[in-house]
Amino acid sequence: MIKVETDSGSGFCFGVVTAIRKAEEELANGNKLYCLGDIVHNSREVERLKTLGLITINHEEFALLRNAKVLLRAHGEPPETYEIALRNNIEIIDATCPVVLRLQKRIKQEYETSAEKQIVIYGLKGHAEVLGLVGQTKGKAIVIEKTAEVEKLDMSKDISLYSQTTKSLDEFGEIVDYIKKHTHPATSFNYYDTICRQVANRMPNLRKFAATHDLVFFVSGKKSSNGKMLFSECLKVNPNSHLIDSVDEIDTTLLHDIKSIGVCGATSTPKWLMEEIEKAIIGFIEKKHI
Repeated sequence: MIKVETDSGSGFCFGVVTAIRKAEEELANGNKLYCLGDIVHNSREVERLKTLGLITINHEEFALLRNAKVLLRAHGEPPETYEIALRNNIEIIDATCPVVLRLQKRIKQEYETSAEKQIVIYGLKGHAEVLGLVGQTKGKAIVIEKTAEVEKLDMSKDISLYSQTTKSLDEFGEIVDYIKKHTHPATSFNYYDTICRQVANRMPNLRKFAATHDLVFFVSGKKSSNGKMLFSECLKVNPNSHLIDSVDEIDTTLLHDIKSIGVCGATSTPKWLMEEIEKAIIGFIEKKHI
């Protein structure tokens, strides 16, 4: 019999847990509740909350709302969102992750006190969290996604480097090393490791988990940048790792000639979904007598 195990360390981070709990509490009280953007980058969880009454809207729709209640997800929002809410009598249920909130305040303070300094954010362009961080600088912050993009910085000017909270520590270190080697002697370079440790600590644990199984199903929504990063870590230690977001995507032809299967996921992957996939895998195995 093939052993099937779900990683106990996978699942929502505390920021996402808090946002979903706040949404569920409001909906349970019978309140009409909107959410600005997908509450989490997982379509199955978004759909579950939709059945409870949560209405997901985009920023254009948000700007047209009046006298409503809106939840801000863990990713955070730029100052403009709060200004619109104030003008339009929108009650904000703020579920911004505390780690993200501290980072926003830090970047805003530096921008307001160091106008000439280049504020650089290592993160994914267009990501909700990154948009909120850039908004603290009135759009002036420079976003870089990889080490190659560091070349566009002006090395003759002072630089302060921050990171999106869910990025890779290793890649952040590479960017720090590059800037250190190329900055002008007369300029200052300050860098702040603002990566969430709850997320960062999952990487070594996930590598260990993936390495102990013959086959790995990594469960994540296709929109999740954290999911893409963590899945790549699984692949590094176990090439027989496969990214899926539902039971329908399980390739049953993979369930042969193996002794163990691991199921794991991103910080945006609900536990119930991983458990659903584990149960389905066991069902396939029993049905085919593998």
